[in-house]
Amino acid sequence: MLPKKESLTIEFKSDRNRFPDSELIEAVVAFANTEGGDLYIGIEDDGEVTGVCPAHENITSVAALVANKTIPPIPVRTEMIDDVYPVLKISVPKSCGGIAATISGKTLRRQLKANGEPENVPMYPAMFATRLSDLRLLDYSATPLFDSSVDDFNPIEVERLKQMISRYNGEKTLLDLTDEDLYKALGFVREQNASLYPTIAGVLLVGKVDAIKRYAPTHAAVFQVLEGTEVKNNDDFVLPILQTIERLYDSLEVRNSEEEIEMGLFRLSVPEFDRRAVREALVNAFSHRDYTKMGRVRVALNDDGLTIANPGGFVEGISIKNLITAEPHGRNPLLADALKRIGLAERTGRGVDRIYEGSALFGRPLPDYAASTSVTVSLFIQRSKPDRQIARLISNEQARLRRPLSLNSLLVLNALKDSPKSTVGQLAETINISETAVKGVLDASIAAGLVEAFGVARNRSYILSPKVYKTQTEKIGYVRQADIDEARYPELIVNLAKSTDFLSRADVVQLLRVTPQKAYSLLKKLVEQGVLKSVNKGRYAKYQYVGER
Repeated sequence: MLPKKESLTIEFKSDRNRFPDSELIEAVVAFANTEGGDLYIGIEDDGEVTGVCPAHENITSVAALVANKTIPPIPVRTEMIDDVYPVLKISVPKSCGGIAATISGKTLRRQLKANGEPENVPMYPAMFATRLSDLRLLDYSATPLFDSSVDDFNPIEVERLKQMISRYNGEKTLLDLTDEDLYKALGFVREQNASLYPTIAGVLLVGKVDAIKRYAPTHAAVFQVLEGTEVKNNDDFVLPILQTIERLYDSLEVRNSEEEIEMGLFRLSVPEFDRRAVREALVNAFSHRDYTKMGRVRVALNDDGLTIANPGGFVEGISIKNLITAEPHGRNPLLADALKRIGLAERTGRGVDRIYEGSALFGRPLPDYAASTSVTVSLFIQRSKPDRQIARLISNEQARLRRPLSLNSLLVLNALKDSPKSTVGQLAETINISETAVKGVLDASIAAGLVEAFGVARNRSYILSPKVYKTQTEKIGYVRQADIDEARYPELIVNLAKSTDFLSRADVVQLLRVTPQKAYSLLKKLVEQGVLKSVNKGRYAKYQYVGER
């Protein structure tokens, strides 16, 4: 099947007057320097099939032409498609080994115009650093600044760094070093010809403001508070990263309200936005942003929740689908490593786990990266109250195990809270982890009494156990998870009666969503069968489980 229109990864070219080989090569290079794609020779821009000319009918020759005219050689796959007229399809892989160019030295890339149509545009040298860092081939933060010196470091920021190491339990051995050795240990300087030259990472973390503006002019941040469409706060920062993170964190903290929830014999104050998750999100925004592009790290608080966004999309191999499971790798490894050793960032590189954990521990909606694009990573944490039942369940289980639950366990329990009667496949798709991992969590949760299973084989579905439900209303919610098939009405009523001391007609109405008359009829039959007994008479009669015969 031939596509009907062009996109970022699909291009049509007319071959009525023989599409020039030089333009064919340029189109292939543009695909390779973007996301790869398919070039169709013999289709007009409007999708009309007009056919390929005889000069392009030899698919082997076309593939050889591309390999000979590109640097490094691009290994395209060519095939002839028979339609109204024959069409040549050239499948171009994404170049993951560097920047592709024509043999004459042209570099191009693809982009979408404002109207959504694709176009090939020049790829200038200034864009190379971004491309290479996206491909994990360049650490821009490790770039030495040969016209700078350690005099561009601010002693006050160096002292702030040392205080943070103590406060956040960073590498204490760093505190025993001289300033010069500290710079070397953290990669803030590079030594050449017996001289020390600051790196981008060094200037960003402890540099003077003038040095930051001169050597890292794209670095900036903004904190915004919006009420409806009205902007209540709009504070811009061009400060060293350590100071910026502190300022942003403090600005949010004064607006981070708390709610008390009961955890057994204790009352726990739960902030609206988990503090550790917020700090990790801020650190991620600065350590993974693209410092070759203009833009600001944006922290915005509005009626719906908290947004933390930074310039630069996900690096090669990372997407929303595998964000939790992919091997951690940042755009600026040197900068990220320094933040870990200071103690600000998760040392394993799994800061995203902490961001998800901050919501999952209290049954809140999970962090949302859906607004991210190829040029921006955007995290949204929704405002919501903690789910007391799931929070209590998780707290009790962690106390029993004497260790924290794994992130996969937290994600599965939260998914079952929102989507009971889910299968292994449905859960895996919802939380973007493998079915094997989901099955392992479910088996362990069933053994621990946290989850119950219904059905067999691939139709086997799962719900949270009665441990989650304490009040009468919550028990009704638990029983309703199983099914609302009328044939099972008596079974559902009995299940509810077993889990409570007394049952009323109103409870059955709420459970089955039936009329009071229907509820009375069902209860009466169960009394006649000897399964329930009526404790008293009248409209407000109570019923008690006796036993099934």
